[in-house]
Amino acid sequence: MLSPYTGKEMKLVYEPRTWNFRGEDYDYIHTSYKCEDTGELFTTCESDDAGFLQVTNQYRAKYGIPFTDEIIAVRNRYGVSAAKMSVILGIGTNQWRLYESGEVPSVSNGRMIRSIMNPKVFLDLVKSTRLQLTDKEYSNISEKVQKVIAQSADYHLDAYDRRRVFSSVRGVDNGYSATSLQKLKAIMLMVLQECGEVFCTKMNKLLFYIDFLSYRQRGFAMTGLCYRAIDFGPVPDRWDRVYSEFDEIHQEPRPIGEYEGNVLVSDAIADNSLLSDGDQEIILIICNRFKSCTSSEISAISHEEPAWQKYHKDHARIPFAEAFTLKGV
Repeated sequence: MLSPYTGKEMKLVYEPRTWNFRGEDYDYIHTSYKCEDTGELFTTCESDDAGFLQVTNQYRAKYGIPFTDEIIAVRNRYGVSAAKMSVILGIGTNQWRLYESGEVPSVSNGRMIRSIMNPKVFLDLVKSTRLQLTDKEYSNISEKVQKVIAQSADYHLDAYDRRRVFSSVRGVDNGYSATSLQKLKAIMLMVLQECGEVFCTKMNKLLFYIDFLSYRQRGFAMTGLCYRAIDFGPVPDRWDRVYSEFDEIHQEPRPIGEYEGNVLVSDAIADNSLLSDGDQEIILIICNRFKSCTSSEISAISHEEPAWQKYHKDHARIPFAEAFTLKGV
């Protein structure tokens, strides 16, 4: 970003700050650009949004308020319009649309939204608004919810599958990223499409940089994984399960000097509908940065990160706040 005063390139500055949100103070990392000649700080819409999300993610996690993507997903699950969701929940005509646009619900509304993730609870609410719906609307919505109830066994099975791979629920440990097996698979397949076959050791570091760059730029991570600092660099928790979870991704032995390691290979195509434009942009940044690096080279780069140096002696989890100390990207 160029200084509006001098036209020179400005330096990115990361500063710990406190934001008062709904009467409570939350710590976050403020991102700005500093004009070296004038000392003035400038922000962008993107950096302001990332700071806001750092704060509101903490608020949502503290009070059990669903995240924006979860609010969108629950409506899509029942096939109900935003206007009708507002009617069924009794929250105002346009309120649901605001929530899907990123507005943070009140604690009471947030918990009500979380409760309707149980389709039986939602069906009770539909019945309670019977007189506010036309006969056709009531019949269609009830039928859709009944189908969801009939499929709920598969829904709970999917939750079990996620617990086998993800070591933490959505929160501070995984950068407030949703835990989605399908999205994780899409991320890994896109990495393999861009980089070719990748040793497991290198994939560990690529996913680390993808998630931490995502958090630094946008205020939330991408894969749903947590990371630990071990002797060979940052690795996802349960990384061995992660890499054996998907039938489309295979591990094959390859020699590494005097040793042998496993590479991840696939001829499957990533489902890019599961990845936002922002997701894909960050994945491409990391793949282009490290595509030509060997496993040893990217490991050496990761060892220069304060995110690894501070925590590897105890093999501790790496806090996502360390995203603002990254040197490799």
